[in-house]
Amino acid sequence: MERGSRKHVLDWISVSSFLEEFASLLSPIPVHFPKYTIYMPCGYDKPNEAKLDTFGPAVMPDKHVWGRLQDWWLVHKRGANTPNWDIASTCLIEGRKGLVLVEAKANWPELGYQGKSIAQTASAKSIENHQKIGDAISEACVGWRAIDPRVNISRDTHYQLSNRLAFAWKLATLGIPVVLVYLGFTGDEGIRDAGAPFADDADWRKAFGEYCKDVVPIELFEKCHNVGGAPVWLTCRSRDIVEQSPPVRV
Repeated sequence: MERGSRKHVLDWISVSSFLEEFASLLSPIPVHFPKYTIYMPCGYDKPNEAKLDTFGPAVMPDKHVWGRLQDWWLVHKRGANTPNWDIASTCLIEGRKGLVLVEAKANWPELGYQGKSIAQTASAKSIENHQKIGDAISEACVGWRAIDPRVNISRDTHYQLSNRLAFAWKLATLGIPVVLVYLGFTGDEGIRDAGAPFADDADWRKAFGEYCKDVVPIELFEKCHNVGGAPVWLTCRSRDIVEQSPPVRV
């Protein structure tokens, strides 16, 4: 039984007009979804989220950067993961092949403030990967600070927001344009038991502004940033849910 943002992503993607609505949501960013657009997940029958080390080479085999992206993030690949994306889609950005990457939320608790944890009993390989991820985010932080010195992404706080910004920056340095979307689903009273839902666009923007204020200036959103010659758009959007989350089964 899906609830919250996971349900709302799958509900929306299952609508026949999804790509048209997606393009409209992102306006006026110069994003185009051609007929050959590929995205994940694909609905309840294909609900898996995308990881860029596998999604990337499948949808952009002509871009020989995916091994470099994985090497940047991990020392030991076997059994390890790169971040999952609520929605990942191919597109054209300013006429160039690129990606739209979406992180979706439906209530305040889904905005996690915690850093990336590691167990005291972690293996040596896990510890090395933990350090590598910290180094990668630190490198991306330096890159973002060249645009705005207030950026403060880190492995050890706001990990999800930090890794999203880190991957957007790294992809652009590898020549892949990116639109990074923080998407708030509004009006889901069905998950009030788990935390206050976002009432409307203003409520979502207030929540997101509060969430990111110590990590990335909100002024960097709704703008295009040139990173190594590739455009990176950061944007915050909202949309109404398709239907309410079901009650918790007892």
